Amino acid sequence: MLARSLKRLNRNKMLLLMVLPATIWFVVFSYLPMAGTIIAFKEYRYDSGGFLASIVNSQWVGMKNFDFLFRTDDAFIITRNTVLYNAAFIVLGLIVAVAMAIVLVELSSKRLSKTYQTAMFMPYFLSWVIVGYFVFSFLSSSKGLLNQITSLFGMEPINWYADPKYWPYILVLIYLWKFVGYNSVMYLAAIMGIDRSLYEAAMIDGAGKWKQIRHITLPQLSALMTILTLLAVGKIFYADFGLFYQVPRDSGLLYATTNVIDTYVYRGLKTTGEIGMTTAAGLYQSFVGFVLVVSTNFIVRKINKDNALF
Repeated sequence: MLARSLKRLNRNKMLLLMVLPATIWFVVFSYLPMAGTIIAFKEYRYDSGGFLASIVNSQWVGMKNFDFLFRTDDAFIITRNTVLYNAAFIVLGLIVAVAMAIVLVELSSKRLSKTYQTAMFMPYFLSWVIVGYFVFSFLSSSKGLLNQITSLFGMEPINWYADPKYWPYILVLIYLWKFVGYNSVMYLAAIMGIDRSLYEAAMIDGAGKWKQIRHITLPQLSALMTILTLLAVGKIFYADFGLFYQVPRDSGLLYATTNVIDTYVYRGLKTTGEIGMTTAAGLYQSFVGFVLVVSTNFIVRKINKDNALF
């Protein structure tokens, strides 16, 4: 048995070497830190020795660190904002990314298609700090481009950073602008891999573009769409910190619609310095995400086993 295993390892050594860097990365940055979740149930103290010693010597406090999230008036608001924003990102991001990929494939000019792909992909590489200043140049109450344009038509300037009702639309729009190009590349690659004979047969049968998209492209993409959606559902309790902190410029007047779990915990950490509270929030988000992925995957397996993640 051992000889057979060694022989199999030797036969696949090149493939194993290829995945070794990724394996090391996951072990160091994903699996080893899981031991630190014990801090969520302790009152972590810096002065209890070294890092490991301080974890061991810190006092057990049970579920006390979780009270910060669940026993405040803001608990419902931050949970609601986090879930609803991510739900909008998942649904609209999927629809727009697939639509953009299909449009790029259907462009007759390949040079123009490559130009559009590059232009759409570039925002993904911009940091949220840069995007925040970019948005500020549009929405500034004094010198913002939008207020200058509206003033030409005799309209009163809007103080965008003091009125929370606009920000659900602004944040969703900015998210789509930044990530749709990146997400559409995956769908674009999947479309390019579809057997072209299927489209040729459909054209012979008299099917137009819309019918080809409906009966060939979308069914062929369904497995990829399901898997990416399942992965996104697992992070529905995680918010993009840069989007909700940098873009609204941490304006207290906007907290009703921009405050999410991640920004709330960050502000609490700045105020109290409680590492245990932050760890408790991360554990809470991870646990809920795990439950959602398993539950959603179970439902998908019942509907179509081939589209399930596992």
